[in-house]
Amino acid sequence: MSSSPTSSSSSEPAGERDPFADLHDVICSVSAQLGTATLTVGEALALRRHSIIRLRQSAGEDLLVTVNGHPIAQAEVIIVDNTASLRLTQIVGASGEGA
Repeated sequence: MSSSPTSSSSSEPAGERDPFADLHDVICSVSAQLGTATLTVGEALALRRHSIIRLRQSAGEDLLVTVNGHPIAQAEVIIVDNTASLRLTQIVGASGEGA
């Protein structure tokens, strides 16, 4: 095993290699949470087609975006080329607070 550092690309200054470069191709699961609600088991078992579940979030409130279950951002829904997409409105810091 060699102890020499991995060479960086020509566009990066010497010694400033991206520490996450080896992870750039790792696939992550991204989810957008519209809202939350609490139901009893009985209420959940009684759900049928056309049932309505009232969410805690207000209409128009930003969605929570998670990557592999960890909150990373707040976002709003937009339409791009007839596809529902997300525009990030706030990045969540490591402490869970907006940055």
